[in-house]
Amino acid sequence: MNLYWELGKAISEKQASGWGKSIVTTLSNELQSEFPAMSGFSVANLWLISQFYTEYALDENLVPLVREISWTKHIVILKKCKNSQQRQFYILATKKFGWTKDVLSHQIANKTYEKYLLNQTNFDEVLPENLKKQAYLAVKDNYTFDFLNLADQHSENDLEQALIKNIRQFLLEMGSDFTFIGNQYKLWVDKREFKIDLLLFHRKLQSLIAIDLKIGEFEPEHKGKMEFYLSVLNDKIKLPHENPAIGIIICKSKNRTIVEYSLKSATLPIGVATYQTTSSLPVEYQALLPSANVISQKLMQFLQEAQD
Repeated sequence: MNLYWELGKAISEKQASGWGKSIVTTLSNELQSEFPAMSGFSVANLWLISQFYTEYALDENLVPLVREISWTKHIVILKKCKNSQQRQFYILATKKFGWTKDVLSHQIANKTYEKYLLNQTNFDEVLPENLKKQAYLAVKDNYTFDFLNLADQHSENDLEQALIKNIRQFLLEMGSDFTFIGNQYKLWVDKREFKIDLLLFHRKLQSLIAIDLKIGEFEPEHKGKMEFYLSVLNDKIKLPHENPAIGIIICKSKNRTIVEYSLKSATLPIGVATYQTTSSLPVEYQALLPSANVISQKLMQFLQEAQD
């Protein structure tokens, strides 16, 4: 990265002083001839290196992040993200969560940045300071299950079984730190049996994650059911060294105001998300994106967590 940064700087400065486009082709040939064992000196890559330097050097927030990830991952971000805050988010998320190039591309395609900004949880109110930031990043506002090949009309059991059959893609969509424990996980309370649709574990949070699947719209009573699950998990299943269980209610749709009021009275950590079976982001997301001020605050929270 040091080499590419300095090379990009040199090309950019020479272009500013009058270099023509043909000089880059000549430079490419000379570099490949001088350093035959090194790759990365093609004409196309030199133009990318120049573009990379030109765009990042003008942004004081991006310059310190240049050496945090590999060149191939920078190319993905350079080509697919034009907003400075988006680029900061994906660079630090890639470093923090160890995303491969393919995972990074998948996260950008699934609009992880936008979903992070919009997620609805009560984590700020109910989780201790050392957990809330990581937990906030563990829950998206919308999950894309485009790998399920489900019909438009499907049951909750159809959805659950399809997720189980595609467990690798499901966990990839949930996030890099989730592991699968079981589906229809049984809880016994006073000789009565209750079942959690999906039970996961988050390695960094050291928390059980209960997932309740709903094929309809979020209803306030869903919150009460999840609180019951979390209480039982904390009392009967959670190990002494683990942190409190967290619940994620994943619905086909939700009214954001109803979710907000429902979570106000929740005393256990719950997030409410939606899912879709196509890869296109819902149109209404554009209207929902918070102000630049709020985006900046949430990004700074993420940056601080990543640096910590």
